[in-house]
Amino acid sequence: QVQLVESGGGLVQAGGSLRLSCAASGLTFSTYAMGWFRQAPGKEREFVATISRPAGTNIYYADSVKGRFTISRDNAKNTVYLQMNSLKPEDTAVYYCAADRFGSGTLNQREYDYWGQGTQVTVSS
Repeated sequence: QVQLVESGGGLVQAGGSLRLSCAASGLTFSTYAMGWFRQAPGKEREFVATISRPAGTNIYYADSVKGRFTISRDNAKNTVYLQMNSLKPEDTAVYYCAADRFGSGTLNQREYDYWGQGTQVTVSS
């Protein structure tokens, strides 16, 4: 059974940092491209960042987080990370990780096969 479990969310002041983790189990992690998405209250879920498999050679970010967020992966730990710096109130959302089997890293949510349950990030002004 495939599981993606996010952690690291919380409440932080504007300008602060958080590091999200997503631990995967039940799959061969290195064969999956990984992505982070987020959904703010009353809004549709949107793309944040993606990293290719196996080594993360290709990385893409949403324009809204470029230069502030960093995605990375550790295949030995079956984990993908999202380092979030210079957080803004508009970054407040539930953050989800997702896995795309044999993918190369895509913004398209429909390409992802598995999703985590999400972790809440709240940025206060």
